[in-house]
Amino acid sequence: MIKKLCLVFIAFLALNAHAQEGTTSPYSFYGIGSLKFKGTTENRSMGGLSIYTDSIHVNLRNPASYAGNDLKSFDNEGRAMKFSVGGSHTSTSLETSSGSAQANSTTFDYLALSFPMGKLGMGFGVMPYTSVGYKLESTNNQDVLTHRYRGEGGVNKAFMSLGYQITNDLSIGVNASYNFGNIQNSAVAFVYDDEGDPLQYQSRESNRSDLSGINYEFGLSYKPMISDKLQLTSALTYTPKANITSRNERIFATIITSESTGQEFPINELDADLESEGLDKTTLTLPTKIALGMGIGAPRKWFVGAEYTMLKTSEFSNAIFSLDNASFEDATTIAVGGFYIPQYTSFNNYWKRVVYRAGVRFENTGLKINNESINEFGISFGVGLPVGNVRLFSNANFGFEFGKRGTVDQNLVQENFVNFQLSLSLNDRWFVKRKYN
Repeated sequence: MIKKLCLVFIAFLALNAHAQEGTTSPYSFYGIGSLKFKGTTENRSMGGLSIYTDSIHVNLRNPASYAGNDLKSFDNEGRAMKFSVGGSHTSTSLETSSGSAQANSTTFDYLALSFPMGKLGMGFGVMPYTSVGYKLESTNNQDVLTHRYRGEGGVNKAFMSLGYQITNDLSIGVNASYNFGNIQNSAVAFVYDDEGDPLQYQSRESNRSDLSGINYEFGLSYKPMISDKLQLTSALTYTPKANITSRNERIFATIITSESTGQEFPINELDADLESEGLDKTTLTLPTKIALGMGIGAPRKWFVGAEYTMLKTSEFSNAIFSLDNASFEDATTIAVGGFYIPQYTSFNNYWKRVVYRAGVRFENTGLKINNESINEFGISFGVGLPVGNVRLFSNANFGFEFGKRGTVDQNLVQENFVNFQLSLSLNDRWFVKRKYN
């Protein structure tokens, strides 16, 4: 069963491999792209809620989650090795005050492995941090094309996390991430003759920034039982401000554009002297992030919680990405969500072991264009379907999110999106104590 699900998952990601920009949002034009959700399908299906941790799911949003209590199904002698991989497909309707368009993208979201070491727990993996993918055009008052903008790329994270269980209720953790990737963009300026026909030769500016650097995240999870059946769950994560290096290059070119395909053919190229301007190597500031959440529930039965996240996006800076009409303010997110399991021990009734999830989130993205804050809203639903050995609690997770980003005011774009997520959360027992010699 698990092998078949793995094949389905691989086919899902390969189906639209040509759309691997990871985003089709015009707002990825700004800064280093649109921030990708750092979390699993389970998190996203609960409105992005990340405070809940357990022994059978990877939680990418809090390094304290890698430590935890032993599983009762293992006779309290260990925790499971956890492997998780996820991807998503997004269908977006782009609307402006004068028209609309459709866009789709399919992308890999994360790959992570977690394993126990007594009171310690370690995890590592890779995921996208930001994504760039846009094709934009601007026109003048006569509706004549003046500029064409294109961008692709993004920043990825390779991370390693370590969690430590101080008491049965309290765990702490630290995460180190190496950020790497590149962002490429181009702008073509169109010039016309006296009769309004485009000239044979146009000019193009192309930029590339290669980004690299390390940042850290610290986490805390506190989960005391407040009665025989109810457990209080609280979590705190803190990511301090960090600097990463951006190595930049810029090329000016004279081009010919194919009328049938739109492909651009450079005739001659000239490298810009960014070194003389001090822009060949710049420092990019990744902002401080704080997340605090609390919830209540019955273990392995139900849970509901809320989380507040503040991202000091106003700290973001890099001279190579500065724009006159755009600025960054502090970003905030409020998420509310939870799950319900009818009866996780009902091994003779499959559907009673299914996890049902739901949530909602409200977000100020921190991007401000033409003095208009870009906000985002999403409502999500999902299920976790048990697969494989019932004692290992592996599952396949499916999630849907419906929402919108942006506005049509101030000549901006509103995105109405439907996001489908698919992931596998697979558990296994690698280390078993000998009971007999």
